[in-house]
Amino acid sequence: MTPDPHHDCACDHAHHGTTVPHEHHAHDHADHDHDDHHHDHDHCDGHSHGFGFGHQHVHAPASFGMAFAVGITLNTAYVAGEALWGVWAHSLSLLADAGHNLSDVLGLAGAWLAQVLATRPSSARFTYGLRRSTILSALANAMILLLVTGGIVWESVLRLFSHQNVQGEVISWVALVGIAVNAVTALLFMKGASSDLNVRGAFLHMAADAVMAFSVVIAGLLIAFTGYTIIDPIMSLIVSVSIVIGTWSLLRSSLDLALDAVPAGIDPDAVQAALLSLDGVSGLHHLHIWAMSTTETALTVHLVCDPTKPVSTDLVIARAAELVRTRFDIAHPTFQLETQPSVCDTHQPCC
Repeated sequence: MTPDPHHDCACDHAHHGTTVPHEHHAHDHADHDHDDHHHDHDHCDGHSHGFGFGHQHVHAPASFGMAFAVGITLNTAYVAGEALWGVWAHSLSLLADAGHNLSDVLGLAGAWLAQVLATRPSSARFTYGLRRSTILSALANAMILLLVTGGIVWESVLRLFSHQNVQGEVISWVALVGIAVNAVTALLFMKGASSDLNVRGAFLHMAADAVMAFSVVIAGLLIAFTGYTIIDPIMSLIVSVSIVIGTWSLLRSSLDLALDAVPAGIDPDAVQAALLSLDGVSGLHHLHIWAMSTTETALTVHLVCDPTKPVSTDLVIARAAELVRTRFDIAHPTFQLETQPSVCDTHQPCC
C-alpha cells in the first residue's frame, strides 16, 4: 500500500482553473443536525461533513477503571506475601508465581493508563488523540509476560541440576490464595477480553497467573507426598511453555495493529466489493484500513463517481459511511470523491 492515502493518482478535478482534490469525512454523531449542514451537490465536488455521522465516537472503549483498581490492589498485596513465603519455603514455584504477579501489576497499571490516555481529546499535535496507546499497552503486556516467563524457564532449568529443600504444604496453601486473587481479577476483565485487545492483555496476564498458581498447588502436594523436590522446577517449565503458547496470539495481534495491519475480522476485499456496489460509484483506489486503537478502526479511500449514474455527493458519502459502519464496524471513514477514472486500475484497492 502506498504510504500516502491521499496521493494524487492523476485523478484531478478542474475547479476554478486549479487542480483540487476533494475529501469527505464521515464520523458517527447521533446529534448531528443534517438539515442545518446539508450541502446539495449534483456532482462530485465541494466538501461535505456529517450526514448523520459527526465527531463523537460511539466505539470508545468501555471503562474498566474499577476492575483495574481492584486488580492492582489485590495483586500488589499478594506479590508481597507470596515473595516472603517463597523465600522462607525455598520454593522456586512461589517466587516464579510472585514474579508473574509483579508483571501483572505493571501490566495492569500500563493498561489502565493506556485506557485513560485513549479518552483524551485530540490536539493540534496528536490529531487522533492518544488512542493508539491501547495498542502499545497490549504489545507491552505480551512482551513483559514473555520476558518474565523466559526468566522463570531459565531459573527452572538451573534448579533441575541444583536441588533445594522446599515445603510442599506451605507452597500449596500460598498458591491457593493466588488462584483466588488471579481468578477474581481475570473475571473482572473477561467481558471485554473478546472485543478490546488492551483488556485482553490484562485478562491473559491474570489467567496465566491463575494457571501458574494452580500448577504450584499441584507441585506442592506432589512434593509433600513424594518428597521429590525436582517436581517444583519441572512443573514451572510445563506451565511456562503453556503460557508462552497462550501469549503468542496476543503478541502477534498487538504487533499487527502497531504496524497498521488491517484489524482481524475485517476483510479488505469485502470492504472493496461493498463500496463498489454503491450507486454512483464506478471505481475506487487507495483503500487503507487500520486500527486507531484496540476498539476503533479507521478507513480512507478514493471513490470514483459513475458518470452514467449521477448521485449527489451527500448521498454517496452518507451511504458509504453507513455501509462501513454497520457492516464492518468502521466508525472513522474518510472519503475522497473523484469525477474521472484514475490512470491506475480503479478496481484495485491500492494503485
